[in-house]
Amino acid sequence: MNWPRALLTDSGGFQMVSLLHLADITEEGVTFQSPVDGKPMLLTPEDSIQIQNKIGADIIMALDDVVKTTTTGPRVEEAMYRTLRWIDRCIAAHSRPHEQNLFGIVQGGLDPQLRDICLEGLVARNLPGYAIGGLAGGEGKDAFWRVVAQCTAGLPEDKPRYVMGIGFPLDIVVCTALGADMYDCVYPTRTARFGSALVSEGVLRLTHAAMATDYRPLDSSCTCMVCKRYTRAYLHTLVTKEAMGSQLVSYHNISHMMQLSRNLHSSILEGRFPE
Repeated sequence: MNWPRALLTDSGGFQMVSLLHLADITEEGVTFQSPVDGKPMLLTPEDSIQIQNKIGADIIMALDDVVKTTTTGPRVEEAMYRTLRWIDRCIAAHSRPHEQNLFGIVQGGLDPQLRDICLEGLVARNLPGYAIGGLAGGEGKDAFWRVVAQCTAGLPEDKPRYVMGIGFPLDIVVCTALGADMYDCVYPTRTARFGSALVSEGVLRLTHAAMATDYRPLDSSCTCMVCKRYTRAYLHTLVTKEAMGSQLVSYHNISHMMQLSRNLHSSILEGRFPE
């Protein structure tokens, strides 16, 4: 890839949710029906780690058993305990522990007791970092933030705490206040493909007719290449018709999220986060 910065790879566990109609989950692993040719494919914790070892990312994720946060009943407990059993298989299969950092993922749905059992089990294994998984799946904001607060409080302060699948600017600000360090999400680029730009005031809908005669940049406070060179009107003509529209708005949205992250980081170091 020739990417000269840090790299993180995921384990494939999320596809147990997103491709559930194609997957069968057992103690051995998850069997997928290939979306390419329909043939069954087994992904075990060992397979997941071996693939990530070959890719060579700086941070690799354990294979976990993921369920939607809206799921209730014994399936949530089953998935949490299986996640703990699988972490030991992932640790045993990890052939490059001195070069790659294996993160465990806290599961347990919205149940505080299950979350505590999982995070205590992972902390006992003394991993390089920890992720909070299984959120942003349809639960309310209060429930989501409560789980993040519980997990960050129970995880070591001297190791990275990573909330998976979180990308709304407000969520990142709140989760950072609660003690989280890392995030990932498709939101900035996915919303760009629908013609929405992230700006200081919120979200700018470039598909609206009013944008056709708006010759301002996307965000006057942004210094990215797109805001320096292109107007809202020009981007309005592109976003629903040309791939270049999605690419330019994606570029801006990623720049916006990186600037937000830099601002959060510097405000913490300088002791002015609340302001």
